[in-house]
Amino acid sequence: MLTVVHDAEDANGHEASGRSLLDEIVRDGARQMLAAALQAEVAAYVAQYADQLDDNGHRLVVRNGYHQPREVLTAAGAVQVKAPRVNDKRVDPDTGERKRFSSAILPAWARKSPQMSEVLPLLYLHGLSTSDFGPALEQFLGSGAGLSATTITRLTSQWQDEARAFAARDLSGTDYVYLWVDGIHLKVRLDQEKLCLLVMLGVRADGRKELVAITDGYRESTESWADLLRDCKRRGMTAPVLAVGDGALGFWNAVREVFPATKEQRCWFHKQANVLAALPKSAHPSALAAIKEIYNAEDIDKAQLAVKAFEVDFGAKYPKAVAKITDDLDTLLEFYHYPAEHWIHLRTTNPIESTFATVRLR
Repeated sequence: MLTVVHDAEDANGHEASGRSLLDEIVRDGARQMLAAALQAEVAAYVAQYADQLDDNGHRLVVRNGYHQPREVLTAAGAVQVKAPRVNDKRVDPDTGERKRFSSAILPAWARKSPQMSEVLPLLYLHGLSTSDFGPALEQFLGSGAGLSATTITRLTSQWQDEARAFAARDLSGTDYVYLWVDGIHLKVRLDQEKLCLLVMLGVRADGRKELVAITDGYRESTESWADLLRDCKRRGMTAPVLAVGDGALGFWNAVREVFPATKEQRCWFHKQANVLAALPKSAHPSALAAIKEIYNAEDIDKAQLAVKAFEVDFGAKYPKAVAKITDDLDTLLEFYHYPAEHWIHLRTTNPIESTFATVRLR
């Protein structure tokens, strides 16, 4: 039986399910890249003074373990890092004071780095989807970080290797029951004015949530999604039982081709926005309440009654708004065929939407 942790609704009434998954993926990626950058910065500093020795022939500048773990606040949330420690025994000839290593990436006094807050989540997501960490890395480190071109190249290569390994990993042991999909437009400060990430999140039969795939592409393109699904199938992924996503995605034609057995659930969050867009603002409160009666119904029979009530209330004046629900009714109510404790997770793509909201609006 699929086990899903229940999450409370947030202040706006949107389901908060699954938001910890991608948050954690982004945070972990940010932590790893920050740690690697700090290691490279210290290594470059130590190497710069490798020829300076004391009277016994010992280096004056050496690595000396790590500082205590500390939290750095980023747009991806709190990232815990252990900064490398440097033992610098050199003495300033003018002041007589010991020289100290000071990180240009993570100043000793800074708990929140503006550079990391702006770029670090994007650095990981963009790099993971394209294996191109160069543009964001340049913004993240800046010209004053003190890293050589060789060091930056080595860091970029390391992260590219990790991204490629993720994109090529074997999926034959997976047993995804549910799959959430979306195309996320990020306004990133990179070469592209607007980058779209095609994201797939999955839940295994034992309840584990994980990132299945992320790549760049066109949200409404069937071929973009088909390429991604074919690649996952080639690596051993089997058809998920149910996929959840926005009806405008090119994913649906693609999944019918690659995994025809997969059932389809349209995202109520996107559908609700589409319906409201076809109504005057004066009708929004009553329409929103009526829509919630549909997807919050006790069972599919009561949901269908709520749909009929929606038609009665709005059909005469706003037939286009009503048609947005009735034309997709089967795929909007598909989630009712699954365990009731899963419904809150299956009726929207919020596990994806909530995680990317902060990054998208920057």
